[in-house]
Amino acid sequence: MENTKKKILLVDDDLDLLEQNKILLESKGYIVVTASNMKEAMDTFKKEKPDACVLDLIMEEHDAGFVLSHKIKRDEYGKTIPVFLLTSATYVTGMKFGASTDEEQQWIHADGWFDKPINIEQLTNKLEEAFIKYKK
Repeated sequence: MENTKKKILLVDDDLDLLEQNKILLESKGYIVVTASNMKEAMDTFKKEKPDACVLDLIMEEHDAGFVLSHKIKRDEYGKTIPVFLLTSATYVTGMKFGASTDEEQQWIHADGWFDKPINIEQLTNKLEEAFIKYKK
């Protein structure tokens, strides 16, 4: 389902992937605003009020995506939007990233995660499901 009105905040410190994923999301009809680090991402989040956030897990710090997601979800507006994490951990380590236990899900303040490189169809399907859940 294509959506021409939803604004996505896309955050990644790999500028090539950031641009590639921006183009892919725009091709699906989304408005995409970008940031390449945590500070820029929070500033953009507060200014743009996106309908969803897609955040790289490992940026300037190994836990940057977790920290950023947590900050967004603690924000009054951030509580009302979906946040997804992107990770290359599976590609780099061969180990599948996930949060299967209740304890893991409590400290991972995100609505889901995707392995890099992203499958744009999978991402847009999850975004649309999340928009329904959040009534966006």
